[in-house]
Amino acid sequence: MDQVIFTKVEKQLKKLPQFIVLKLLAWAKSIELKGLREVRKIAGYHDEPLKGSRRGQRSIRLSKGYRAIYVEKVGGSINLIIIEEVNKHEY
Repeated sequence: MDQVIFTKVEKQLKKLPQFIVLKLLAWAKSIELKGLREVRKIAGYHDEPLKGSRRGQRSIRLSKGYRAIYVEKVGGSINLIIIEEVNKHEY
């Protein structure tokens, strides 16, 4: 069972555009219904591992400009997906 945790980004979510928050919530709901492994296969999220100082973290694209950074913690029968931050990505 996979569970998504938002505690680190609660303040950020209040400042983000509503469509970004809705897409993040849809991603989280998909994970809880289908599991992280299946949701990673959805090309639209561009789920990818990060490098350098962010090694061990992954990112998904919520739009062209925004992405969410998360960490997966595996423990027992529950996998926790902890969203670390949502930021405006510069290209």
